[in-house]
Amino acid sequence: MDALFPCLAAPDGRIVLSLHGHSVTDRQLLSACRRHARALASAGIGPGERVGVWTQPELGTIVALVGNALAGVVTVPLNPKIGERELAHVAGDAAPRRCWAARPADAPVAHVGPAEQVCEDISEEACPGGHEFNRVDDRPLLILYTSGTTGMPKGAILGVRGVAANLDALARIWAWTAADTVVHALPLFHVHGLVLGLFGSLRVGGALRWIPRFEPGPVAAAVRERGVLFAVPTMYARLADAAERDPEVAAGLAGARLLVSGSAALAAREHRRIEALTGRGVHERYGLTETLIVCGVPGDAPPRPGLVGPPLPGVEVRLVDDERRPLAACDDATIGEIAVRGPSVFLGYLHRPDATAAALDAGGWFYTGDLATRTADGAIRIVGRRATDLIKSGGFKIGAGEIETCLLEHPDVAEVAVVGVPDADLGERIVAYVVAADPARPPDADRLRDHVAAALAPHKRPREVVFLAALPRNAMGKVVKAGLAASR
Repeated sequence: MDALFPCLAAPDGRIVLSLHGHSVTDRQLLSACRRHARALASAGIGPGERVGVWTQPELGTIVALVGNALAGVVTVPLNPKIGERELAHVAGDAAPRRCWAARPADAPVAHVGPAEQVCEDISEEACPGGHEFNRVDDRPLLILYTSGTTGMPKGAILGVRGVAANLDALARIWAWTAADTVVHALPLFHVHGLVLGLFGSLRVGGALRWIPRFEPGPVAAAVRERGVLFAVPTMYARLADAAERDPEVAAGLAGARLLVSGSAALAAREHRRIEALTGRGVHERYGLTETLIVCGVPGDAPPRPGLVGPPLPGVEVRLVDDERRPLAACDDATIGEIAVRGPSVFLGYLHRPDATAAALDAGGWFYTGDLATRTADGAIRIVGRRATDLIKSGGFKIGAGEIETCLLEHPDVAEVAVVGVPDADLGERIVAYVVAADPARPPDADRLRDHVAAALAPHKRPREVVFLAALPRNAMGKVVKAGLAASR
């Protein structure tokens, strides 16, 4: 039987986690997870049922996320800064039986009720087993909410087998082993921090050093002894800024075994800065919530700025035209939509067979909406979105449609269009073009930004609000977002 987390199937006392200056062994983590599994059973929650976990930056969060997997329940990770409207949507859609938090007093209560306390006791005294589901099979493991181009987020169902296959493929291309310590400062409510960072470290048997609050100095120091860094482009830009001022930051990055960037494209400028400052480059990878990681630049190959590498072992990628017909060109010029097939493709959207059928065909191909070219050696270059309404900012994927819907509910807003514009720090920054209900008395821009942050999440607030007399439209009355740049 293939264990999802082999180090917890046969613990030997090695350190698997460091957080807030404390280290946790595999035996300690297993004991804590068993206690959590006992709490689930006491609450009447069995395998296959859904529970929420508030992903606060505490040990208890990791205990709950891993303990849920070992107990066979399905986790719905919750962003602690989620807005009330988005929480209401997730709570209604996923309907978690209960929610757990390391700090229940700091977790929202609306729509999901009071959170249960996660037991952080890591003592190794005997406790009832709760890890009989530590195996690779076809059951659902996670429901991660991902923004589309319109409407509220959809719940993508990820299965155990798909997660295991994806992590194994990444281990192959990055030579990721039990000797590695992964360092990241990412939240645990999406794929990058949770699946790659936490579950990946436990699957390969290495250690994870989680630094919940990103600071260049501590991050660089943590990877100095051949660590593996998982970060987003915004973080690399800030690391480069710090390295220019502080030689210790540059030395720390130079000592890493591997620097990996994902969740958005890393600008060529940042590639050049990191290499000039540290003598080493950054390896990029590409993926989506629904597919996990699709492509990656191998660790034994030089970084390839602008390219996200070839498909992972076991993953099929093809480019298709507007009718979803395969394109054979490998000229790094012909553009097509990326379609993906393989064991890591998600199981579908929760309660959304229509959305699932629109994106996932009968042959198992998932149509990503991302546009790319392909080189002669099979590497993929991402060039944009089929739709213009998915914004990648600071490592987050944000649907413009939900921000527009939110702003249109403000009484002082008549019309609105939201776009992402290039930003050297964030990748893209959110800009809202607003037509005021009373042009003579436009609303305060800060109030509009705060309105979005309160209703959705802080990272979804517009960085800019531009007031216009009218939005550019075509003959059919549809807003032409490409024309908004000319109005700035």
